[in-house]
Amino acid sequence: MKGLILSGGKGTRLRPLTFTQSKQLVPVANKPVLFYGIEALVEAGIRDIGIIVGDTREEIQGAVGDGSRFGPEVRVTYIDQPEPLGLAHAVLTAEPFLGREPFVMYLGDNILKSGVSSLVEEFVRRKPNALILLTEVPNPRMFGVAELSGGRVVRLVEKPKEPKSNLALVGVYLFDHNIFRAAKAIKPSWRNELEITDAIQYLVENGFEVQPHLVTGWWKDTGKIEDILEANRLILESLEGRVEGDVDADSRVSGAVVLERGVVVRSSTIRGPAIIGRDTEIVESYIGPFTAIQSGCRIVRTEIEHSIVLEGSEILDIGSRVDESLIGRGVRIYKCPPKPSVYRFVVGDKGEIGIK
Repeated sequence: MKGLILSGGKGTRLRPLTFTQSKQLVPVANKPVLFYGIEALVEAGIRDIGIIVGDTREEIQGAVGDGSRFGPEVRVTYIDQPEPLGLAHAVLTAEPFLGREPFVMYLGDNILKSGVSSLVEEFVRRKPNALILLTEVPNPRMFGVAELSGGRVVRLVEKPKEPKSNLALVGVYLFDHNIFRAAKAIKPSWRNELEITDAIQYLVENGFEVQPHLVTGWWKDTGKIEDILEANRLILESLEGRVEGDVDADSRVSGAVVLERGVVVRSSTIRGPAIIGRDTEIVESYIGPFTAIQSGCRIVRTEIEHSIVLEGSEILDIGSRVDESLIGRGVRIYKCPPKPSVYRFVVGDKGEIGIK
């Protein structure tokens, strides 16, 4: 069985962060989101992985490499999708790589806590034409939605205006080669995309076996900042602490905290779960739970919690708490000295300004 990870897309919901980096490389618990998907496939015994890439190919390829960092037998093939014309279009783009082998399709900005090992075993054992993952959501209008009858899939609709169920498609699918026939048979949607829901619906309507699997653990689509922060929290909850950095006697570290090599902590409190990347300096600060700080950062006289700080950033002398924030790479946030109160006006003709 092969793996196919979709890592194109522009990440518009994460701008301005994604103006300068791929959304799949935004870190959660100091690891790029994309790596969780690759590791899930490798854990399931899949060694031959294709990655669909677009404009950010060079960045993705620079981070992932040839795949050997994930295991000596892991091979990664990069597959160009010139335009993001839908998930089913991505499947067709990857047909030369996939051939007639069954495969797992994993959306690169998704994280599935339980991984895919049990799903691969189920697919191999039961041999359906497709296995789709479903989970209950409070806002089904935002997702592809499945309708079931007697435990079988009878209908799928992409982002329905009036959902018939609250079962959303999770961003992990297992297919055999018949999905290519389905993707070639459908027409573009109103979004001018070949929708994977339409391709699966084709399988349902033409007598192919599509089996549902209800997800029991958590799943996160990290397409929005609040979802990235929530995924960061969920992953940090299972963190095992280790201290490799230097913590002075005036500091306190409690709970599950990872301090990587080169971290310096002076006169500060760090409450886990939290992870601090290598060569980061923490001085007279409070780092609260569910915080991930990447390498080469500097936090001085600042309180921060439930946040993500990317590499090379500085937060200095803020004076109040930073909470639920995602701070990009090489950012500098600091408190300016107070200035005298002063007004400056550019006022057009016949203007009127009242000052109290």
